[in-house]
Amino acid sequence: MTAVPVVIVGAGPTGLTAATLLAQHGVRCLVLDRWAEIYPLPRAVALDDEVHRILARLGLREEFAAISRPHRGLRLVDRSLRVLAEFPRDVTPGRHGYPQGSLFDQPELEAILRRNLGRHDNATLRGDTEVTALTQDADGVAVSVTDTVTGAPGVVRAGYVLGCDGANGSTRAAIGAGMRDLGFTQRWLVVDVVTEAELGHWEGVHQLCDPVRAGTYLRVGPTRHRWEFLLAPGEAAADFRDPARLYPLVAPWTGAVPRAELEVVRAAEYTFRAQVADRWRDRRIFLLGDAAHLTPPFVGQGLGAGLRDAMNLAWKLAGVLDGSLPEGVLDTYETERRRHAHAMIRLAKLVGVAMTAGGRWGDAVRRVVAPRLRLVPGLQRLATDSETPALRRSALVRRPPLGRGVAGRLCPNAVLDGDVRFDDVAAGRFAVVTSVAPSAEQRADLTRRGAVVVDAPPGSELRRWLAGGRARAAVVRPDGTVLAAGGTLADLCRAVPGLPPARHPPTSRV
Repeated sequence: MTAVPVVIVGAGPTGLTAATLLAQHGVRCLVLDRWAEIYPLPRAVALDDEVHRILARLGLREEFAAISRPHRGLRLVDRSLRVLAEFPRDVTPGRHGYPQGSLFDQPELEAILRRNLGRHDNATLRGDTEVTALTQDADGVAVSVTDTVTGAPGVVRAGYVLGCDGANGSTRAAIGAGMRDLGFTQRWLVVDVVTEAELGHWEGVHQLCDPVRAGTYLRVGPTRHRWEFLLAPGEAAADFRDPARLYPLVAPWTGAVPRAELEVVRAAEYTFRAQVADRWRDRRIFLLGDAAHLTPPFVGQGLGAGLRDAMNLAWKLAGVLDGSLPEGVLDTYETERRRHAHAMIRLAKLVGVAMTAGGRWGDAVRRVVAPRLRLVPGLQRLATDSETPALRRSALVRRPPLGRGVAGRLCPNAVLDGDVRFDDVAAGRFAVVTSVAPSAEQRADLTRRGAVVVDAPPGSELRRWLAGGRARAAVVRPDGTVLAAGGTLADLCRAVPGLPPARHPPTSRV
């Protein structure tokens, strides 16, 4: 029976990210997927700068930049594409070192994730392998598998299992978890088109506010375009395989481009749902990504939520496996991630309802209200700011009772010197960011425990960030989240767990 510390079920972006992060921490892992090849059709198309930062931590800064493009924000448009309101995003690097939003083609992303995983000798990807059962005992998990080509059965022994097998995978059922419906279900037609023609539209997200058929348009790549249209009751994707019905939907954007120059890659029906699993863990088995939560696409957080799950869990699991962290820290995964995912799903649901509900009455309201939204104080920032909610209090997030300050939020990936940023220096370790000079003894103790001291001199971005949180120092976790801030420097130094030095090299510079 093969034995491995961690088995990951599913080789989508979440599973590949989790495997790479674990491998960076020196953990041997095996990724199992029922398919040998990448799913060839585009699905997710957007992520924010917080998630972009995770990809950079995997070592994919340059490769992701080559396959993605910044998007310029959101426009609300009517059926004639007249702009009702615009919420622009900054396409230059922000506090995390990247544009606030990026567009990409998921198969291309998965390809670079797979190539990158192959650079790690302690990570193995095995395709054509279906997981048929998970059986736990006190010491681990027996993962029963079947080779989908030969039909041969097998068993892999794992210390832990990460279920990254999507909404229809088997891991969730294996731990007896169900999905809690948050009250949002819509059927949409998703149309992906490739064309060499230059359509010439503003390169952000266009939200079509049309009482007859709400829709979305965005340019994904140099030649790739995505449309999504709300299906009416009784309609199905098959109804639009007829070009005579499909092309009129995209005609407002394609204009005079001949149909022969528009290659329809896909016209498929997707049901957008808002759901969260009622449990994310059973002893040694964890749920990540779509296995744990489903979000409508209106704020572009579906794929990103899975990568956040992987980032949150991987370093904790690595610490437990090497004995530097107690097993109880694994309880913080669901505590922190479930509330955050729930908040992002609620936001997506709210945006979806606001943009699509109400029929002609709702459309009339949008026509009146949308052009005036820019006058609402703070709404522009709320609509375009990519910062997501702070993590809730846990054993690894020491937020004050009223939730003020920077604890639970991401430390900025600030420029420290030249082109060197915070993530380059922290490199997956605990960090103490401080405007107060630690003593030689404190520095030595932190170094012994594998942590790094990052000074925040006067006038620096990190000094301003600390001051904004009314703190002089902060402890930052390996995933970039602030564990604690404020108090005395001595107290914060004691809050750093006794981790050994990180075994993986620093990330590429950003």
